[in-house]
Amino acid sequence: MHKQRGLSERELRAWQTFFRMQEVLRGRIEQQLQTCSGLSTADYTVLTVLSGADDGRLRAIHLGTLMGWEKSRLHHQLTRMSKRGLIERHSGEARSTYVTLTPQGRQALTEAAPRHSDHVRGLLIDCLSPEQLDQLAEISAAVLDNIEQQDHTADSGSDQQ
Repeated sequence: MHKQRGLSERELRAWQTFFRMQEVLRGRIEQQLQTCSGLSTADYTVLTVLSGADDGRLRAIHLGTLMGWEKSRLHHQLTRMSKRGLIERHSGEARSTYVTLTPQGRQALTEAAPRHSDHVRGLLIDCLSPEQLDQLAEISAAVLDNIEQQDHTADSGSDQQ
């Protein structure tokens, strides 16, 4: 058991600034996508991952892993997208489910991507120097690696109980 400790003034400032930035950024991106394309960020994320897969098709469990989503969140998102014709779900061997990008989904992504990229560029990319952009990528990777390591450690610990 490790001792709990509060955040220093410096740590608190960094955390609060980061938290506010990501909340505002997420909100602006969500609003722009919805207004310009009728897609949510979740829709856009699923479509983007599927578009990068062979034949626009992935096992649902692999899609969820790539996006870091819980099974129930993925199921509900895919149900909504399927009803709108953006994706299709198919049964595979051994009770697996495959998710396929439909032509309508591919078109929605193709139409949304340029505006989305311009918006991300305007909100984030263009206000950073190349060095800051590299630092952002490195910091983000370090935090994601730490989260994945903690998840792995927690999973191993629960296996031992």
